[in-house]
This record gives sequence, structure tokens and C-alpha cells, in this order.
Amino acid sequence: MQIITTRNQITKRIARRTSASPVEKTVRTIIDRVKKFQDAELLALTERFDGVTIQTLQVSKQEILDAYQKVSSSLLQAMKDAKERIQRFHEQQKEESWRIEPEEGVYLGQQVRPLASAGIYIPGGKASYPSTVLMNAIPAKIAGVKRIVLTTPPQADGTVNAAVLVAADLCGVDEIYKVGGAQAIAALAYGTESIQPVLKITGPGNAYVACAKKLVFGDVSIDMIAGPSEVCIWTDEQSDLKFVAADLLAQAEHDEDATACCLVPSIQIAEALSTEVNRQLELMDRMDIAKKSIQTNGWIAVVESESEAIDIINELAPEHLEIMTANPENSLDDIENAGAIFLGAYSPEALGDYVAGPNHTLPTSGTAKFSSPLGVYDFVKKTSIIRYTENALEHVSDAIIELANTEQLTGHAQAIRVRT
Repeated sequence: MQIITTRNQITKRIARRTSASPVEKTVRTIIDRVKKFQDAELLALTERFDGVTIQTLQVSKQEILDAYQKVSSSLLQAMKDAKERIQRFHEQQKEESWRIEPEEGVYLGQQVRPLASAGIYIPGGKASYPSTVLMNAIPAKIAGVKRIVLTTPPQADGTVNAAVLVAADLCGVDEIYKVGGAQAIAALAYGTESIQPVLKITGPGNAYVACAKKLVFGDVSIDMIAGPSEVCIWTDEQSDLKFVAADLLAQAEHDEDATACCLVPSIQIAEALSTEVNRQLELMDRMDIAKKSIQTNGWIAVVESESEAIDIINELAPEHLEIMTANPENSLDDIENAGAIFLGAYSPEALGDYVAGPNHTLPTSGTAKFSSPLGVYDFVKKTSIIRYTENALEHVSDAIIELANTEQLTGHAQAIRVRT
């Protein structure tokens, strides 16, 4: 890992964060062809990109039942435990409709209603992500979304990963389709013969998926444009470097573009941490991926003070922030920008990925400055309610007419005069 010691170097590292690959032309073509040729194009692209020939897009009920026989009892129990914890946390995010009467004859309110439909994209093919199913489907279900659709690429044998199917079934997903990539996003946004369109699309994916979500936004809602995953760890002299190195590498094994960085109080600790990272790296199953990530995007910064560390964190706005200082809670109020904050040596980011309860779909690439984790609030819409009596309208009519005339919207003013 690169060791950097000046604020200017740190700022340059933060600015280096990469964006999605320039794939927009290809993705636009895919979207246009799916809109035109629909199911036939989905099947053709599945064969072309995934190397799999399938006859039917939708996963059958029998395939879901068979999936339960393929997962171990321990995995099934782990998913059930995670579901319970995630559900318990997200239940706290529910919002209720409300009404107020701020003055006589005035009735105002806000109606909170669930979206009618939502689509969840789950990466697949070479790997399985049942935890991502839980994190996306549970808040949608709690919000009351009536129709939840899941798309994911098929495996080499034409089936969907068993753990993904079981997780989806546990969460009450209504429809599951064997399609991935930008073509899945296009199908969810615009529909085909087999897949009815949805109102919102959530879930992570590669550069093609991220680009497709960006292009369909406006026709449908999306959760966010996710960049490469990232972690920032803030340590002090008491931090156990074995823990720190393990957490940096846990992030690095996601993919080659992942960012793992650390703020330390001295050059001696920085050098010792770098040595520990290299030692643990050699023991990893996904060593090649993690090594490239660490070499390209990994860095350790020596900071002179607590205030400098906080400034850097707020500038970085990391997806995941681990504070492994002696008293992590002391700095919490000063952290303005982070997707999720993990306090103390025994709250690793991996905990949040699976069973802690808060959502692991988080803003990346500095967007934590203005974005929030995925939640129940992403699957509802709000409508304002306004009712005035004749006397109440009379009371505010002069102000309305004055404002309308100032804006030269005389029709607005007349709409008030004819009533008063």
C-alpha cells in the first residue's frame, strides 16, 4: 500500500477515485434493442454475454422449491437470522401519513403510500449474493410494495444460484427472472412480453448495469449510481493492526477497483500496517483480486491530529468508515459524510455487510455528502394534502394575488378573485 504523508497527496488520492467505464454507447444500443425486440433480445443477449441458452426467462415455483434442497441447513439458518435483524432495523424507518390543522379552516397533510412495484438487480453468474437480496427486498416489503421483481444472471447450467432463490423466497419476492446486465435494467424499466415494467430499480452491478440505471432514470426511479466499493479506517496507537489489515483486505477482495485506505498517527504505524497487509494478503483465497486493488487503490495516510483526520474523512465521504480509535464515540458528532460508520475494534465492516441490520447498499464515490443508505423510505412516495374553507382562503387571498401579480401570472390571481 502506498504511504502518504502530506495533505496535498491525500487530496490527490481522493480526487483519483474512478468513475464507471465509458460504456454508454454499448448500453444505449442494448436498451434500444430490448425495447424493440423484447424477450427475444433478452434470450439472445443471455446467450451472448453469459454463454447460456435458456428457453424460459421466469424462474418457476419448482425451481425455488428445489433450491431449498441445495442450500445447507446452516446457510438457511444464517439467512433467516440475517433477515430478522435487517427487518428489525428497517421497521424503525416506517413513516406514517399525517394531518394537521394549523389554523381555523385549514387542513394540511401528507399521504405516505408504497410504490406499486420495484425491481431488484442482483449480480450473479460466477458468484452469489443472497445478502444483497435481503438488503433490497426487506425494506421494499416493509414499505408495502405490492409487486417485487428480481433479476439476476443465470449460471452456466441455466439455473439461478440456490442461495439467491432461497433468500428471495424468504423475503417474499413475487417474480424472479434469469437475466442480467444492462438488458435486465432495460427490461425492468420498459418491460417485455414476460417482464412487466416496474417503478423503481435498486441493486448493485458492474459498469454496464450502473450506466443502464443512469440512462433509464427519469422513466423510472433508481436507488443510486454505485461506484466501486470503499472503506476508510481511522486508527490510533492502540489499534490492533491485525484487525485493521484484515478489514482493509476484506474490502479489497470485492474487486480490483475497490478502495481500501487508512488514517494513522505515525509513519512507524503506517509501515507496520503495510507489512501486516502484505503478510495477510498472501493467505487470501482471492489474493489476485485483493492484491491488484491494494496496489492500485490502497493507501495509508499519516495524519497529524484528530481534527485533520476528521477533515479528511468528511472530504472523502467514504462508503464505509471504521473508527478504531480508543474512544470512537467521541468523534461521531464531527463526522458529517459517511455511508455507514462502524465504531470500535469489534464492529468490522463485514458485520454490516451481513447481519448487523442497517442496509449495506450505501452511497459511494463521495456521494455520501448528499445521499443516504437504501431504506424503507426509498420505496414510498408522498403526496401533499391541502384543504381550505372559504373563510380561510379569504384570509390569505391578498397575499396570493400580490405574489401572482409580481410573477405576472394574472390567471393565478384571477383564480383567487373569482372565489373571494
